[in-house]
Amino acid sequence: MTSIGPHVLGIAGMSREQIEFILATAQQFREVNTRSVKKVPSLRGKTVINLFLEPSTRTRTSFEIAAKRMSADAINISAGTSSVTKGETLIDTALTLQAMAPDVVVLRHSESGASHLLAEVLTKCAIINAGDGLHEHPSQALLDALTIQNRLGRLSDITLTMVGDVLRSRVARSNILLHRILGNKVRIVAPPTLARKEFEKMGVEVFSRMEDAVVGSDVIMSLRMKFEYLKDIFVPNLDEYSRLYCVGEKHLKLAKPDCLLMAPGPFVRGVEVDSRVVDGPQSLVSDQVENGVAVRMALLFLLTTGKGVSQPDIAEAGGI
Repeated sequence: MTSIGPHVLGIAGMSREQIEFILATAQQFREVNTRSVKKVPSLRGKTVINLFLEPSTRTRTSFEIAAKRMSADAINISAGTSSVTKGETLIDTALTLQAMAPDVVVLRHSESGASHLLAEVLTKCAIINAGDGLHEHPSQALLDALTIQNRLGRLSDITLTMVGDVLRSRVARSNILLHRILGNKVRIVAPPTLARKEFEKMGVEVFSRMEDAVVGSDVIMSLRMKFEYLKDIFVPNLDEYSRLYCVGEKHLKLAKPDCLLMAPGPFVRGVEVDSRVVDGPQSLVSDQVENGVAVRMALLFLLTTGKGVSQPDIAEAGGI
């Protein structure tokens, strides 16, 4: 039986079989989210701690909902309510939480490698990386893949073009790794300061002109232009950036006729993506949020039960 390991720290190191295993499990849980009563007993008696030491809306909320929909106890801790503000180290905070016997700790942290550090220190619970610095955001890449699969009906022979702040995007890094594992073509396009040639070492095509990059794309993904990094002068200003790289209708017309738009969020309308495109029929923004709950349910389920993807397996853990 396929296993995803004791932790989910990144897409790096995953096999195609593990990715498909997670997505197949998530498909099982998508149905739960359509019910009038969105509750199953699959993880009754389990405890999930969401330790978010960096701001988040979508990821934190979906992990909480995922845990509660499977009847686990979900505890949320933010930077402002933790002892980190008093000078306590991340390791000491984590050891304190482990002493309370949680089954999973979901960590978001501003430092790259923070989740890997916890995985070395904590021996009695699973760790899920919910975003660590500029490193990875594995559950986002997995939910993006599930969204593409459900709309296109496949996860192979895909050309994915990512637009924007690739250099400092953990979402971009995880998506690149995942789609290269699946054998798909990945393109990035941004100002040369952000879409650097060294990305070619990861097997991606690098562009600086939108019109060149989007031709023949199956999916265009708009990445967040990080306002907190503008002081680093990677772009002259947002007006100049949006004029050249805001995803609009003209870009979708240059791509394949059924090209899809994705935006992990949060996104700024008129800067990163045009409102007419976000609200249009090719947009998968809402689908991404919906599938985020299912993927995170799958990760929690697999880490805490070690079960497979079939209905009988899930039924043994309390049923869907």
